Amino acid sequence: MAIACARIIEWIERLAPKRLAEDWDNVGLQVGDPSRPVERIYVALDVDEKVVQMAAEQGCQMILSHHPLLFQPLRTLRWDQPQGRLLKAIIDHDLQVYAAHTNLDSARGGVNDILAQRLGLTAVEPLFDDKQEELVKIAVFVPAEHEAAVRQAMGDAGAGHIGNYSHCSFRSAGRGSFLPLEGTNPFIGAKGVLEEVEELRLETIAPKSALNRVIKAMVKAHPYEEVAYDLYPLLNTGEKTGLGRIGRLPQPMTIDALADRIKQSLAVARVRWIGADKGRMVEKIAVCGGSGASTIARAHFKGAQVLVTGDMKYHEAQSAQSLGIDVLDAGHFATERPVLEALAAYIEETAVREKVTVQVIVHGESQDPFADL
Repeated sequence: MAIACARIIEWIERLAPKRLAEDWDNVGLQVGDPSRPVERIYVALDVDEKVVQMAAEQGCQMILSHHPLLFQPLRTLRWDQPQGRLLKAIIDHDLQVYAAHTNLDSARGGVNDILAQRLGLTAVEPLFDDKQEELVKIAVFVPAEHEAAVRQAMGDAGAGHIGNYSHCSFRSAGRGSFLPLEGTNPFIGAKGVLEEVEELRLETIAPKSALNRVIKAMVKAHPYEEVAYDLYPLLNTGEKTGLGRIGRLPQPMTIDALADRIKQSLAVARVRWIGADKGRMVEKIAVCGGSGASTIARAHFKGAQVLVTGDMKYHEAQSAQSLGIDVLDAGHFATERPVLEALAAYIEETAVREKVTVQVIVHGESQDPFADL
């Protein structure tokens, strides 16, 4: 059974909230209707004519891309121009196009976490940690015999995460009172009679981005017709994240050996190297999928001996040399491509958990536009 595109967007933004996107970026639903029913999703790095053709042939209703289809404002929309022709094809095939770009780069489980996993890094943490989640405390009052179900529903919806722990909460006993008025259908008591009930005050926290989802789950699991709950903004913040990752190899290895590991794990024939000694032993590694030259200084500041990224230019290479940090450039495409399978698996797992059927197809014909002669 098809589900609304908006629901799939909600899943994507659980993984990669739009608040994580850089200010200059353009993420979200770029073409289409959020109410459109979706049964099949096509996942790709870019939206081009081949991707649109394949998505349509596979019977997909939605394309999920990493790179935005629309980045700069459109000045014209002409069918005889490449972008206009592409947009016309998307509209003709009734495809919804969603882009998760720098928000997916920074997200836990996104581009850079997957890249770090591919290289076997341990003790991984964000290279930049300038993005923090606002937290809200939720207190809800529930009859003791229903507390476990409400607590579970809230935790499953994303409440109660503290560090590497989930479903964290606190409860205390008390006595609630209420008077059902005309037009009510009370779960406990009778209209016009003041009722007192033994209840538990259940407290937990939720990221602000998940608040609506948590409240919906709470209300659905709660037995009362009208649910009493309080929301408190907190000064303490959630986990920090941002662009790039930094971690350690399981054991030190030479630059040469690390280059071989990159070629094998990312399925590339070559990497470009900036450095002075291929035999140098290294252990602390920074990664930034895509174009990561802007992270050179930060990687050096955090103590990285090597930065693994793509799209290095001449003067940026000189900057790395002057700082004394090696750079291994495996290319924009190769350092981002691994996230597609992870993204597809996340959507499939979420669909199973929410008991709906969605098929996800990963574009298998993507190729790096650069080739060796």
